Amino acid sequence: MRGPGLLWMLQTAAGFSMAGPMFFLGLESVRTGRYEWAAFYLAFGALVCYFPTYLVNRIGGPRTWIRRRLGRRGRKTETNAKTDDGDGRSDSNADDAEDGSRLSRLERLRDR
Repeated sequence: MRGPGLLWMLQTAAGFSMAGPMFFLGLESVRTGRYEWAAFYLAFGALVCYFPTYLVNRIGGPRTWIRRRLGRRGRKTETNAKTDDGDGRSDSNADDAEDGSRLSRLERLRDR
């Protein structure tokens, strides 16, 4: 069984470091009897605690970043070789069509 990864631990640490003061303020508000503020601080702390995980899920993780970098670099050299007219000009419509199909495949995999 695999344990949590390094990125997960960094996300958790970032979330707790941002949410810790909110939880402290919420508990202090409960202690002093200001329950409205306590509910606000505790709810906001819960949202902020999850924010780093949401952000990484939204933009993708390190594997996605590597795939994007390698995919762009490799695809660009291949498409330039295929569409080059010999006089240094390339057909930009062919590049756009190929990019669109490539992105839709990646999005389909991400949506699984």
